[in-house]
Amino acid sequence: MISQERVEEEVCRLFKKAVIYLPSDVKKALKDAYHDETEEVARLNLGAVLDNIEAAEDMGVPLCQDTGLPIIFVKLGKVQVENLYQGIRRGVERATREVPLRPNVVDPFTRKNTGTNTGQLIPQIDVELVEGDYLEITVFPKGFGSENNNALKMALPGEGVEGVKNFVLDTVLVAGGKPCPPIIIGVGVGGSSDLALKMAKKALLGEVGVRNPDEKLAQLEEEILNQVNSTGIGPMGLGGKTTALDVKILAADTHTAGLPIGVCIQCWAARKSTGRLK
Repeated sequence: MISQERVEEEVCRLFKKAVIYLPSDVKKALKDAYHDETEEVARLNLGAVLDNIEAAEDMGVPLCQDTGLPIIFVKLGKVQVENLYQGIRRGVERATREVPLRPNVVDPFTRKNTGTNTGQLIPQIDVELVEGDYLEITVFPKGFGSENNNALKMALPGEGVEGVKNFVLDTVLVAGGKPCPPIIIGVGVGGSSDLALKMAKKALLGEVGVRNPDEKLAQLEEEILNQVNSTGIGPMGLGGKTTALDVKILAADTHTAGLPIGVCIQCWAARKSTGRLK
């Protein structure tokens, strides 16, 4: 039996790690972009980002003032867990106090802040049932400078692959510098409207620089990445070669009459952390 206390402790630990220490794949991509960049302003911006990352690690403080909306991805195997929901919720509340996380959660109408980063249906929890005798928890603190630039299109089937590429590119062009590029772009294709957006967000959990095992999707990722980086939006929207660090795509079968396309944009501070309990 995995106790509620262990879940709470793990969630708190993962949030502290996520908001202070950027994953190694993201740091490598940012460093590569810095070394490849030829525009002076772009190099200055990327250099400032890298200095910020180092300072956060040295000082043990969050690397961005927006510590995000608490989103939790859970893989639940053949294990018994004592009150998983309360364990996660209390872990978020504890992290808010101890890290600390900025209290971001508000009532959507009154805008009253809960002060705990928990509230009605928050933290947002996605549960996937898996084989194996473990509980895997991934925390995904999602800042809203990038989240506000997400988009959904219920495309017609005839728009096909070109329609997917065009919609992603249009979404990036509209976003411009608002989501603090260089960004990572998650794309979900197929399913229903809500599934397309969920896949787009889950795609962001993938390792930067690692292509999709499906050859067609891998090629599409590369094509979209090249198109986005040819826009010249660049770091912080001030011009340069690197507008996006990567494009990640997930797909699902869909209805014969539709082609849902979800796009989820992540800022350079692509924070996430995963742990397993048995």
